[in-house]
Amino acid sequence: MTAGDLVPRALQLLLDKDMLGFAGLWAVDGVMEFPFAPPGYPSRLEGRAAIEDHLRDYPKMLNIQGFPAQVVHRSVDPDVVVVEFDAEGVVVPTGKPYRFSYIAVITVRDGEIASYRDYWNPLYAQELS
Repeated sequence: MTAGDLVPRALQLLLDKDMLGFAGLWAVDGVMEFPFAPPGYPSRLEGRAAIEDHLRDYPKMLNIQGFPAQVVHRSVDPDVVVVEFDAEGVVVPTGKPYRFSYIAVITVRDGEIASYRDYWNPLYAQELS
């Protein structure tokens, strides 16, 4: 699977609330990073098992119902893409509507995610809680 092929698959797994399948896109030694993570949030997860553990209860927090905007920017390195996407749905504990923009830099190795850097806005996330 190429970096560009992986994005629609990943987003569909999120819509399906298949967090084990989503985490399964990572290499066993893959990394998920959150460079803007505030205190109390992880800034780096190392390994598929840590990523699975982190994502396990995600559907209990957010009911993602769609991705109305998606743009994949291909880089000069065919294994790296920059993805801009909006997610919309509902914050499960509060019932508040959710619409959030993300930017992720994804590096694929041998058809699996080796690195996923998620540049999200922690201030918006704090407003929803």
